[in-house]
Amino acid sequence: MKSNIKKAVLIVFLIAVFCILMAFIDGILKASYFIKSIIKFVLFLILPAIYSFYDKSIKIKEIFIINKKGINLALILGVSVYLVILGGYLLLKNVFDFSKITGALTQNIGVTGSNFIFVSLYISFVNSFLEEFFFRGFAFLTLKRITGTKFAYLFSAAVFAIYHIAMMIGWFELDVFTIIMAGLFAGGLIFNYLNEKSKTIYPSWLVHMFANFAINTVGFILFGII
Repeated sequence: MKSNIKKAVLIVFLIAVFCILMAFIDGILKASYFIKSIIKFVLFLILPAIYSFYDKSIKIKEIFIINKKGINLALILGVSVYLVILGGYLLLKNVFDFSKITGALTQNIGVTGSNFIFVSLYISFVNSFLEEFFFRGFAFLTLKRITGTKFAYLFSAAVFAIYHIAMMIGWFELDVFTIIMAGLFAGGLIFNYLNEKSKTIYPSWLVHMFANFAINTVGFILFGII
């Protein structure tokens, strides 16, 4: 029991530190997207993988075993999420000011209309994988074995939402920002649910990709690409 508590405290500490470091890079240093992506790759994938070699009970490899369970539900949910996000933007674009997004992206991390296509591909496939591995694989499925379901659910969803605060500072007005944070927390809970039965990250990764497809579609509109 004591060993499990120590493991849980260490994993929670590592997750918190890695998220704080990424928040510092996003919100304070405002590193270029390329540099930020490299650092994120190390913090969200390489270091947790190294830790799994140190703690043999973690068994990170298991979350990569292909399991078809939950894929059909994830696909349906993914398409629904795409339609909801894009439809929400189209309905609210004249109500809320979304123009700050492109300016913040260009000023803070150098994302412009000319490189957004490349960035959107990275966000949709690579960045979504890194976040699902870190927040659902390392933070949820790993902690669930040690701390129990309730804590793993709440902690993973909370850090997932809080992590996005730094990168979206200045993007939205407070009311929109609050709605998005609540949506991210709820999304984290749903992602955990999708992965719980399959014990892999593939169902949530699929839905995450569709959510990013929708966000990137909005980005294409705001940058005037489409």
